[in-house]
Amino acid sequence: MIGQDIKDYLIQILERRDIRKYMKRECPVVKNEIYELEITNLGANGEGIGRIDGYTLFVRGAIPGDKIRVKIIKTKKKYGYGIVADIIEPSNDRISPICPVANKCGGCSLQHMSYEGQLKYKESLIKESLIRIGEIDEALIEEISEPIIRANNPYYYRNKVQFPVRDNNGRIEIGFYAKSSHRIVETPRCYIQDTYNEEIIATIKKFMIDNQITAYNEFKHSGLIRHILIRKGATRDKFHVTIVINGKKLQKIKLLTENLMKLTKVEAFSLNVNQEKTNVVLGKQMINIEGPTYLIDNIKDISYQISPLSFYQVNPAQTVKLYDKVLEYTGLTGTETVYDLYCGIGTISLFLAKSAKEVHGVEIIDQAINDARENAKLNNIKNAFFYIGKSEEVMPELYVKKGIKADVVVVDPPRKGCDETLLKAMIEMAPKTIVYVSCDPGTLARDVKYLCGQGYILDKVCGCDMFCHSTHVETVVRLCLKESAK
Repeated sequence: MIGQDIKDYLIQILERRDIRKYMKRECPVVKNEIYELEITNLGANGEGIGRIDGYTLFVRGAIPGDKIRVKIIKTKKKYGYGIVADIIEPSNDRISPICPVANKCGGCSLQHMSYEGQLKYKESLIKESLIRIGEIDEALIEEISEPIIRANNPYYYRNKVQFPVRDNNGRIEIGFYAKSSHRIVETPRCYIQDTYNEEIIATIKKFMIDNQITAYNEFKHSGLIRHILIRKGATRDKFHVTIVINGKKLQKIKLLTENLMKLTKVEAFSLNVNQEKTNVVLGKQMINIEGPTYLIDNIKDISYQISPLSFYQVNPAQTVKLYDKVLEYTGLTGTETVYDLYCGIGTISLFLAKSAKEVHGVEIIDQAINDARENAKLNNIKNAFFYIGKSEEVMPELYVKKGIKADVVVVDPPRKGCDETLLKAMIEMAPKTIVYVSCDPGTLARDVKYLCGQGYILDKVCGCDMFCHSTHVETVVRLCLKESAK
């Protein structure tokens, strides 16, 4: 039996929450309590990272260099989450966001950080990923890394925007999702989108209110208008509007069409049907209402037709710089055969075709390949050929059955990186140069590790700030076959 004095002592310890000092616990912090913390790094979603007694804390809204008081909101065995209770000493990179709802909206995660600070973070993210995940020697990374390609203007750069439209107790809300939620933050002005979007959204919202057109309720799967997708052709300054509906038709569509087409920069209007209970924005059925079905844009002297469902880089000014770097890394002289895998609508393929003997683009999405073939015709490019299918299946078939061996392979996969089957096929074909374009440093580093273990040398690394004020970064690297590496 435990004596009463000992019982009383244990109760006092529990009441003071000092039990952690007397029991073996890995967590040195307690939920809802406040601690002083210095932020030393940024997480993948823009959270500040600091440590207390070796215990990692992720703090939304904090940046490296901040000394803060943090309130603990959640703890796990090896890490926890907190919010900024007070800033004791701000980081030298801390600034006031230009957007009044930047701390609520999920679109920009780094507006409270200077642009120079953002660039430093993204450069370090690329290097750390290649060192830690790719297991590339740190000295080599420092030697072969080039300065990140910075934006001339990190604001108003996006050529595509998707606005969720939601019903909130009978009130129409149009804006962007709040961080880590589906709650709408209304944004009178978005500082990374074109300001002309404001006129388009105002026109649609007024039409909905005047004509009692319902907004979507994702909990009840009711209401009509789910999303508004707007795309801009930067070189022509023209806009295409697509409204995503939870139904087969939109009432009084003729009136809405007239209202939209009165806006001088709007040249096309379409409906997209999406009646699925899903977070996927676009459905498979497109209905053209007015104007051309394709948006026309240019990258240098190459013109592109872009359908609403096709992928196209969101930052036109930075895309030109990125593709110039890709072309530089390929080292084309006019005699090479190039494979462009995950080629989309042929943006990189056609950009490279003028400097290569021939380019073979592969993409799994039918509409994108149709766009790529039309784009080749539009530009009178006859040495670019496009194939529908999985890159890991089509490329070996072209190589083995048709004898088309690549001197250079350019690969620009989705965020999940390359399929291992594709990496093996690339190894088997053994092109002299692989240029890998990635929007995720982690999966890039993973695939670089694999290729370097199979006879390639990492030769060049360069980041490109395609997504200003977010934690995302585009990266392009060059790998050379050891036999041909200079």
